[in-house]
Amino acid sequence: MLRKLYDWTLSVAAHRHARWWLAAISFAESSFFPVPPDVALMPMVLAERKRAFEYALICTIASVLGGIAGYAIGYFLFDTLGAWILDVYGYHEKFAAVQGSYNAYGAWIVFTAGLTPIPYKIFTIASGVTQLNLAVFFIASCAARGLRFFAVAALLWWFGPPIRAFIDKYFGLLSILFVILLIGGFLAVSLVL
Repeated sequence: MLRKLYDWTLSVAAHRHARWWLAAISFAESSFFPVPPDVALMPMVLAERKRAFEYALICTIASVLGGIAGYAIGYFLFDTLGAWILDVYGYHEKFAAVQGSYNAYGAWIVFTAGLTPIPYKIFTIASGVTQLNLAVFFIASCAARGLRFFAVAALLWWFGPPIRAFIDKYFGLLSILFVILLIGGFLAVSLVL
């Protein structure tokens, strides 16, 4: 299934709506969607290396805007939508336990979550619930998401065809590694919360 998604993403990377799909995935991942935008970013950069940094910028802007939507869910809608999202991921009770001390390290928590496979949406919602300073949240999000997406784009731009050949050759193994990292991110959150 992942192979079909990868192949499809490569085929639509040059499509006139590809940037909108990338933005939509990046936005959604920061507030409620479980799949990170790297799934779309990587094949799109590999298909059109000259647009690598444009795609990274799209991911960064859309992800930060999605993070603000996640913050708003936590701030305004926690009792309804925010609690439900945390319940879906199994973090509601654990979140309640650390809610009081969250703001002491909020900037570093948001920055770390924004760089890693840890589910970023949990921390965007948590930041709204705990009313982390919005400017701090915004700066940490911009820094982390920008660093992450521009680093991915730069590596793919730099290595180009050889990395694409590597991904094509070892796609199955890389997919398993990706799933392990994704699950590991969820487990890391459950240990922290």
